[in-house]
Amino acid sequence: MFSVIPNKFLPDVKNPCWYEEHAGNITKDPYGTNLYARYSRRFRTVFEYLRKAFRKHLYRRGGKYYRLRCLPYFYIIGQPKCGTTDLYDRLQLHPEVRFTTFKEPHWWTRKRFGIIRLSEGFHDRYPVEDYLDLFDLAAYQIQDDLMGNAPSGAPEQHNIIIGEASASTMWDNNAWVYFYDNSTEAEAEPPFLIQDFIHSLQPDARFIIMLRDPVERLYSDYLYFGITNKSAEDFQEKVSESLQLFEGCLTEYTMRSCVYNTTLNNAMPVRLQVGLYIVYILDWLTVYSREQILVLRLEDHASNRKYTMHKVFDFLNLGPLTEQKEAEITKSPASNTRRPADKSLGPMLPVTKEILRDFYTPFNEKLAKVLRNDTFRWDNHSELM
Repeated sequence: MFSVIPNKFLPDVKNPCWYEEHAGNITKDPYGTNLYARYSRRFRTVFEYLRKAFRKHLYRRGGKYYRLRCLPYFYIIGQPKCGTTDLYDRLQLHPEVRFTTFKEPHWWTRKRFGIIRLSEGFHDRYPVEDYLDLFDLAAYQIQDDLMGNAPSGAPEQHNIIIGEASASTMWDNNAWVYFYDNSTEAEAEPPFLIQDFIHSLQPDARFIIMLRDPVERLYSDYLYFGITNKSAEDFQEKVSESLQLFEGCLTEYTMRSCVYNTTLNNAMPVRLQVGLYIVYILDWLTVYSREQILVLRLEDHASNRKYTMHKVFDFLNLGPLTEQKEAEITKSPASNTRRPADKSLGPMLPVTKEILRDFYTPFNEKLAKVLRNDTFRWDNHSELM
């Protein structure tokens, strides 16, 4: 990573971008070995466009060719089933915002280790160049503006910022145990987390976190990722098993050790640990300042999208919008809501909800204290369908 990405970016571009010398054959397919392009059939048309546009976006100087490379200005990092898709879809409509070729590259947490699904073992590692290729579509637009080739009447492309929206970035450090010498010690904790690596490249990056009541998040997660025989009764059994495993870990090891225990995480039938938001946020705050991290609640977003989107616009220093564009962004229907088949299963059992509330409440209280916002206690429970 450090040999590819510089420690300084272009001063006249808002997004972190730089020129990289292109030493290869300019007629060769630059995306021919990209593993995202190879395995993502949905996006082959996008990569085909990138191939055709590649040569005309090379910058020649002193007999050498250069290409514009970019990293994200901001990351939507968590949590799953907390409204990140809806936030992503709305932000895409802002004229100054672009995203990666597809929503969740999962490069920092999974693909750079060669993980598709951890249960399937390891595949080829995705190199950082493959990840950077996902930002080329936006980089081409920034390049056009820098070279004076932007279409007339287009907004100033050098104000464009690029986002990356992998909901695993905040919490998924499950790969660490396979790459450190002390991985055989059950009580071991990861010496480095995802945020340490991002910070080494982007100390000025910004991060958006969307959270929801962890009790409701867990049930939504179960309904979305469960494959067969889903029911409120089955969820109750899986919660009981997961709590037994997690609390068994806590009798011997620290909370942080158990949260980052890959073996335990793989053994629990529901992702109980993902809702322990305070553990992850405290770790992120050891690396990044509070001003660089915007924490939102899905409940607030669902009840007042205009309010939360304006918080996001201000946080990202985005330009003003016309009333028509703002209405388009804030009034469209919510994305990625619960599927009709899952809705028909009804709510979780009251006993399950009570057990989970007892488990999560102490962590929610710590979270509210750290964020100085009592709404993160989730005392006024609301069920989002």
